[in-house]
Amino acid sequence: MDSTKQGRSAVALLVLAASTLVGIAAHEGYKDEAYVPVKGDVQTIGFGSTAGVKAGDKTDPVKALQRLYHEVDSVYVEALRKHVKVPLHQSELAAYTSWVYNFGEENLRTSAMLWYLNRGEYGKACGQIVRWVYAGGVPYKGLQKRRVAEYLECVKDHQPEDWA
Repeated sequence: MDSTKQGRSAVALLVLAASTLVGIAAHEGYKDEAYVPVKGDVQTIGFGSTAGVKAGDKTDPVKALQRLYHEVDSVYVEALRKHVKVPLHQSELAAYTSWVYNFGEENLRTSAMLWYLNRGEYGKACGQIVRWVYAGGVPYKGLQKRRVAEYLECVKDHQPEDWA
């Protein structure tokens, strides 16, 4: 069956859903002052924003949500539009957006997940999500929980042929 008949659309035609933004915010948690989330990581603020963040920076919930929306839409969804060459379900876009927000464009570009995805192997691509549970070589329960949620979002609209 043609994937567009399964409810998939070109990534360029999909838009960031509010539920995706809320999901990312919930997984990231909120901090009003810059901090380093795990040893060796960079300064982070709000709902996981890192660009230009310096120690001592402060924010509030409204500014943090505005920043999250701008970053997710202009950086992370754009990274998916740039690299994903196959149509997606909105749920797949949500899962991959959350993943790329957490791991970045370079990891997306070089991942087996993207390789499977661009071959149209949707089930295998979603299956790669759960492998990314490490920070600094250590598995984290928070990352495991997030990856399971992303995986379930990724596969929720799949059809049997997605697993062939």
